[in-house]
Amino acid sequence: MYAVIKTGGKQYRVAAEDKIQIEKLPGEAGDIVEFTDVLMVASDGSVDVGAPFVSGATVAAEIIGQVRGPKVIIFKKHRRKHFRRKNGHRQDLTSVKITEILTGGAKPSKKAAAKPAKAEKTAEAAPLAAPIASEKKADDLALIGGVGPKILKTLNDMGYTTYAQIANLSPAEIEKIEAEIKMPGRIAREEWAEQATELAAGKPPRAKVDKEAKAEKAKTPKKSKE
Repeated sequence: MYAVIKTGGKQYRVAAEDKIQIEKLPGEAGDIVEFTDVLMVASDGSVDVGAPFVSGATVAAEIIGQVRGPKVIIFKKHRRKHFRRKNGHRQDLTSVKITEILTGGAKPSKKAAAKPAKAEKTAEAAPLAAPIASEKKADDLALIGGVGPKILKTLNDMGYTTYAQIANLSPAEIEKIEAEIKMPGRIAREEWAEQATELAAGKPPRAKVDKEAKAEKAKTPKKSKE
């Protein structure tokens, strides 16, 4: 027995126990989702084709997890315009396992997996959360040349708050950050790691040094040609 369902603007031929990746759906691992847009159901040699959907047919599936698709490179070029743009994209997907193909208005027999109850906060547990003040204070990553307000927010959301973290970024972390800000090659090009190392050592920001150098150069009188 198999069916053809429609979800996320695409059609999928599915059978029980099949595992597929579809356009992202809200939910967590263990949740049960129902697909009511069933275009066709085939069973025991008979085929029921909908117009457009089969009445009373439902396909149930269990969410395995939220995943991301393969990286796709988008490259744009305008001839004779010196225009080139290269970006990467990874589509958000949901991995599901088909559990049942139902007809006649039947409901799924399998229920969502019970989620573990969150531990209640007690007075005894309070001391464990107390030593927040002892954690290392966040650094001002905006002093790194090339890190503007938008990129700074992205870095903070990803958990990067100190110069030490930026100075010791691994290739995998660099790729992940550049995918989020959609600017491949920027971290190496603007020497974020080197700048973070200098700031951690107490040196002034490069932007400030460059500004002072330009101001000093402007003050220096030009020699007149004799």
